[in-house]
Amino acid sequence: MKIRRDGWVVAAGLLALSTAALAAPPSAAMLSNACAGCHGTLGASAGPSMPSLAGQSKVSIVESMTDFKSGARPSSIMGRLAKGYSDAEVDAMGDFFSKQKPVMHVQSLDQAKVARGQAVHEKSCARCHVEDGKEPKDNSPIVASQWLRYLQIQMDDYASGKRKMFENKAEKMKPLSKDDLDAAAHFYSSVK
Repeated sequence: MKIRRDGWVVAAGLLALSTAALAAPPSAAMLSNACAGCHGTLGASAGPSMPSLAGQSKVSIVESMTDFKSGARPSSIMGRLAKGYSDAEVDAMGDFFSKQKPVMHVQSLDQAKVARGQAVHEKSCARCHVEDGKEPKDNSPIVASQWLRYLQIQMDDYASGKRKMFENKAEKMKPLSKDDLDAAAHFYSSVK
């Protein structure tokens, strides 16, 4: 019985290639697919209590994941999930989502609260949440067109002290009433 040597060479080559493929780190798109269950395909959230990640600044995403990982930012599940990613993977996901097109959600909103919220934005928030919250600025996330319920949850967390704020943000938010914060959430949710 004669064994063909070239068959073994091909088999060994295929085995080497498949091993190399398994050893390659996952791409940013692959890592980000795990986020789709809650944050939507390509970061376009379909759920009212989940933020869209598409178009957010890389700095904001990386900072949020780092805070979830350390426990500095409260969460129900994100803290546990964030611990499963390396800093390099978080950086890659932040880069991936920052390059996606932001999504504009259509929602039913109280127009009186939207008008009041615009005044709150102009007085207290416009310096960091530029272009009515449509543009990311450093670690300030895009808040325009985010789901109302998500924004209300975040405002409540800030107001209660559950979620920590930078000194500048705390200085601007402290004088705002619960109604002001709810109005601001309505305003940001209305911005397209």
